[in-house]
Amino acid sequence: MSLAADTREAARARPFVLDALRAGVLNHSAAAAWLADEVGLGGDGDADTDAIATALRRFREELPAYATAERAASVSMRSGVGVVEGEGDADPLLRVGGAAVVSGGGDTAVLATGEVDAGALAVVLRRLAAVDVDVAAAGVAGDALVVLVGRRDGATAVRVVEAALDATPIDGPAEADG
Repeated sequence: MSLAADTREAARARPFVLDALRAGVLNHSAAAAWLADEVGLGGDGDADTDAIATALRRFREELPAYATAERAASVSMRSGVGVVEGEGDADPLLRVGGAAVVSGGGDTAVLATGEVDAGALAVVLRRLAAVDVDVAAAGVAGDALVVLVGRRDGATAVRVVEAALDATPIDGPAEADG
């Protein structure tokens, strides 16, 4: 594989690099040096770092511009929930394998219904991590997204989920159109 192809693969494997490229805020030289160290791209020192930076610039030209769109969703909070193993409640907020988020715990669930999907959940999780809110469980199915946080983090989580759904990144022109 060529150095340019390896550079593209390395950027795709690190979504924050891809996002920064799309947004046009990436310092190509610094990113090239970091990728050379992190991934072991190249091997000829400065010459390869320059080639990696050039590959990043060219890759940026092919990517759709970074853009966000508002998701129409209603966000609510439910206190007194928790994760149980086994069947538990007949109507859980979330079930994954043998675990379910059900009434009767000390945590808080934030539920968003409407235009939600795995991409929106990814944004929500990254933003919650950025404000140091630990997530005990999370999932999305159909038109529902659920994140389970500690009781004291409930209000913060609601604000973060609402903000994330107000500005969820889109992949490109096709997604923006419909």
